[in-house]
Amino acid sequence: MAEARKRRGGGRAGNVRLADTRAIGQSPWRIPENPDRPVEPLDEAGVQAVHEGAMRILEEIGIEFLNDEARGIMAEAGCTVEGTNVRMGRDFVMEMVGKAPSQFTITPRNPDRQVTIGGRHMVFVNVSSPPNYWDMDTGKTPGTREHCRNLLKLTQYFNCIHIAGGYPVEPVDVHASVRHLDVLFDKLTLTDKVAHAYSLGAERVDDVMEMVRIAGGLSHEEFEATPRMYTNINSTSPLKHDIPMLDGWMRCVRRGQAVVVTPFTLAGAMAPVTMAGAVAQSLAEGLAAIALAQYIRPGAPCAIGTFTSNVDMRSGAPAFGTPEYMRATQMTGQLARFYGLPMRASGSCAANVPDGQAMWETSNALWAAVQSGTNMVYHAAGWLEGGLIASPEKFIMDCELIQQIQRYFEPATYATSADDIAVDAIRTVGPDGHFFGTEHTQDRYTTAFYAPYLSDWRNFEAWQLDGAVWTSVRAHNVFKAIMAEFEPPPMDDAIREELAGFVERRKAEGGAPTDF
Repeated sequence: MAEARKRRGGGRAGNVRLADTRAIGQSPWRIPENPDRPVEPLDEAGVQAVHEGAMRILEEIGIEFLNDEARGIMAEAGCTVEGTNVRMGRDFVMEMVGKAPSQFTITPRNPDRQVTIGGRHMVFVNVSSPPNYWDMDTGKTPGTREHCRNLLKLTQYFNCIHIAGGYPVEPVDVHASVRHLDVLFDKLTLTDKVAHAYSLGAERVDDVMEMVRIAGGLSHEEFEATPRMYTNINSTSPLKHDIPMLDGWMRCVRRGQAVVVTPFTLAGAMAPVTMAGAVAQSLAEGLAAIALAQYIRPGAPCAIGTFTSNVDMRSGAPAFGTPEYMRATQMTGQLARFYGLPMRASGSCAANVPDGQAMWETSNALWAAVQSGTNMVYHAAGWLEGGLIASPEKFIMDCELIQQIQRYFEPATYATSADDIAVDAIRTVGPDGHFFGTEHTQDRYTTAFYAPYLSDWRNFEAWQLDGAVWTSVRAHNVFKAIMAEFEPPPMDDAIREELAGFVERRKAEGGAPTDF
């Protein structure tokens, strides 16, 4: 069957043009590399202090592993297991963490969309998991499959989004037992980018791995030979890893797929009110899962995530894109490099609509990811209301910001050759002329600067004469234009038929069990 798939093209689209778009002009597909030295707020003593705190948590307090199999594995590894509590020595933790690669790739059905996680590479992921949807036509409403499909189309359309993570909005009109089947079918047919599996029970993880394998036209051996998809789990802060997430984590590890662990630690609520304490707790929770993965399969591709922010101490509501959030991300980046692990961070905001607050908080979060040396940025486009709303307008506004970050990385913005210093052009213009008409400008003006697709750089009068259209409305219009022109990436008919057949068979079998 695998050989037959290969002859059919295996679902690959390696020679297909990438985002030849008309609704907007956008940057080309590439995996950007961050050329800057990371911001490091901690001195060497500070790094050692946070590390020591994380080790003491693991040694003296321990992490609750609610999954029986995971506890059994940790007991076999020599950890101290009492009830659900697992304590592990620092020598063991550091030995296991030392086995994890500092960089790895994930290859989806279109190998031209391969991503590298680690080093100076920085990839961006769409919003994942909000239960609600908002656009300027609907207002806030529970997510549907149609909403989810539209956000997947944006994920595919924008070259600056590299990974199709999670469900960009939960389609609550699809029963939870089969939701993963429908969404992954849509994801694998509407996009050709790296896909994600939720670790919410064995059936969901196993089904997604099989669907990714089918979509890629891969044998089981080819699927397991290199990462083709990934899962992201969250600890249940403080100090717990739950049953289904650890189950999915271990299943992906055993089959050679990439895994990311991201503790969700809110300082003042689920972690100490001090950011260093919150970071130390977050690291302990993440390192415990990575130690488990490396004991099961040494060299398993792992990344450690940070989602450490603070709460509004007046209301208890989560806050995002705050100064404390930025510092926590930077500190976690220092410790990720100390451990030699790739890092995941997030774009996030607490704003309820795509307004000024939404963008300054998201900008803070995204630039903190840049400053910290983050490799994977989750929720980079489309997130509102602390993760409770996904919005296409916000998605399009965020992609404008992400494109600017990627342009900021380009060597052209800081090149220092003689042509770049341009002394001859300065001599020619002198003190009384201008540079608009010089040969130096004429040779470079089309590519010299970032060209926005959403920002309006005209003066007030020109903007007003053209209808005085606010940014969110322009984003809504771009969204509609993209939906009108969207074309899904190609997939071999036989592959699509096999994928649809798998979905129908699993639906007939009942999909995944639910609690209702």
